[in-house]
Amino acid sequence: MELLRIDCLGKELRLEGSMAGWQQLFWGGELVSVKQASVDNEGLKNHQFELRSQTAKVDSTQAVSADSIASAEQVKTIFVNLEIDLQWQPFNLDYRLIVDDNIVTTGTRNSKDIERQTPVTPIEVKRQFSLIGLASLGFKLLKSAKVIKVVLAGASVAAYSWLFSFQFALALIACLVFHEYGHIRAMKYFGMKTKGIYLIPFMGGLALSDEKINTRWQDVVISIMGPTFGLLMSVIALVAFWITDNPFFAGLAAFNALLNLFNLLPILPLDGGHILKSVSFSMNSIMGLAACVAGAAIGVYISYTLGLALLGFLLLIGSAEIVFEWKARHQSHLLPLDRYGQIFSTIWYLLTVGSLIGIIWYLAGTGDDMLSLPLQILQS
Repeated sequence: MELLRIDCLGKELRLEGSMAGWQQLFWGGELVSVKQASVDNEGLKNHQFELRSQTAKVDSTQAVSADSIASAEQVKTIFVNLEIDLQWQPFNLDYRLIVDDNIVTTGTRNSKDIERQTPVTPIEVKRQFSLIGLASLGFKLLKSAKVIKVVLAGASVAAYSWLFSFQFALALIACLVFHEYGHIRAMKYFGMKTKGIYLIPFMGGLALSDEKINTRWQDVVISIMGPTFGLLMSVIALVAFWITDNPFFAGLAAFNALLNLFNLLPILPLDGGHILKSVSFSMNSIMGLAACVAGAAIGVYISYTLGLALLGFLLLIGSAEIVFEWKARHQSHLLPLDRYGQIFSTIWYLLTVGSLIGIIWYLAGTGDDMLSLPLQILQS
């Protein structure tokens, strides 16, 4: 993760690090100081290095090790010291750059600064094999052709018309677009450039952006805004059903709630997988992991108690996957959530899941066979 980027003697001074404790300092793209990984990953750190010049001009300086400096009569030596005071949760970095015992610059960085930065070195994301991931990659290669969006939208309408009716298919497509628009709005909130929405028959849709996120908070907000917009659409359809008593709106509310509920399962690359991974990977202590495991166990127990066998099974599988990857959390380039962010994200997630289940349960109780189908799927 890029922690700091400032000017130093006419060249870029860039500090990178991770919660594992390692830090690397680059001057003009050259590695000049390293701190190895350790449990002491916060607090005061000093990065010291020396520069030399054959003349008195600064722009000819070069980073060197101490034992390769020539004699004092031939080489001018410049001593550089970068002092940092780092706190991870909540993130705060105070820094001071000292050159030859003179303070050149001081400053502070927080999580908002990390969100807005564009890393110099592109982040290589380890991608897991999945059909959705492969589909996303394929569509990214073709996203410059607008006709692809039209073709996919047409194919989605045809697919859902085959399952339901043409009118219901159009309404369901509108729900999917509204869901993906929630992701788009969140991306734009963080200043990210978006590439539009792609509909995938029988699989939903994708909201694409070429820009990388820098924090777990961005990951949570972008991921959960889709289901949140989906929940809003189901509520609107439910209100329309109460006003008109038209079963069309009831069916739309039920099946849209089911689609968004599955998106919130803690399985990557679904939205729920990103949300719960960001929350659990931001926990530093074993107690935090224990709380995450306990929460998942309670969720599985409640699901089976309510007869939602499929939901409970998928919740168990997804939670186990995240727990097994927990040890690798410190290697991530994403800035973790602070305690407030962890609690707020968890409550937001649980309220959204509970509201969607409530809509499905309520409509299944009307006695209509079609409206009870989403609940039957969850109970299968």
